[in-house]
Amino acid sequence: MKDLESQIANVGKFQDSFVTAKGETRASVSLTHPETLWFNTGTLCNIECVNCYIESSPTNDALVYITAGEVRSYLDQIEERNWPIREIAFTGGEPFMNPQMIDMTRAALDRGFEVLILTNAMRPMMRKSMREGLLSLQEEYADKLTLRISVDHYRPDLHDEERGKGSFAKTLEGMQWLRDNGFKMAIAGRTLWDHDEVQSRAGYAAFFAEHGFDIDARNPGQTVLFPEMDETVEVPEITTACWGILGKSPDAVMCSSSRMVVKRKGAEKPAVLACTLLPYSPEFEMGHSLQEAEADVQLNHPHCAKFCVLGGASCSA
Repeated sequence: MKDLESQIANVGKFQDSFVTAKGETRASVSLTHPETLWFNTGTLCNIECVNCYIESSPTNDALVYITAGEVRSYLDQIEERNWPIREIAFTGGEPFMNPQMIDMTRAALDRGFEVLILTNAMRPMMRKSMREGLLSLQEEYADKLTLRISVDHYRPDLHDEERGKGSFAKTLEGMQWLRDNGFKMAIAGRTLWDHDEVQSRAGYAAFFAEHGFDIDARNPGQTVLFPEMDETVEVPEITTACWGILGKSPDAVMCSSSRMVVKRKGAEKPAVLACTLLPYSPEFEMGHSLQEAEADVQLNHPHCAKFCVLGGASCSA
């Protein structure tokens, strides 16, 4: 349904990887400074959000659990390819649904990388085995580990509107546990409600202060406000001329600095994608190795325009 709505909204657009509907040369992005390698831990999640871009749910296993051994293989490839990776990041689904989450995190931390985990901080993270594992990692690598918590809105009713009744309270419980045990936290919020950025950041600041969370609401790396990705809205295609018109550099777009590893259901081995936002678009699958993933990325999707180029957003810290 989402693909059909996108086609209707952007009829005639995003059809050719190299040429726009107007016959202009489509913009592309080179991997100029790889900083973050993402791993999707699987699309299974303990909840089902209204506007989840990856359609995670308790039943969606389109992307299956990746293993610690597979993660280590890609960490080896980083060294072999001499990529200047700073950060290993894990997303889902809900990463703490994956039974090897602690092992995967440790594998990355052991190699000296910073680690970012995106989580809803709900029941999967709060299981005894996960809490014990996190505490062990915190003791050894406190300065290298950050958990970015999904708090769609600082108001419980609006957060629950997206994530289900009672979700805010469960997330708050997880955040309080993380706070009490000294973990570094960041927040991922949404702009779904058309509040301006000043209003949103002020609301999050009050929320952090109320609960004693050491998170800077004004720092976009600590409080990330994601633009909505409504595929039913028409967006412009990005041409090579747009860089000069917009005053932007392709080096500022997320695919110049990151790639994501996923494992599809039924696949023998993981694949590397150009973008964290497009797990179901075959055009953005780049092969199985980091070497193959060094190819240029053609900006042939509405998300490329709205989220990355025009929205200026990034999933990385």
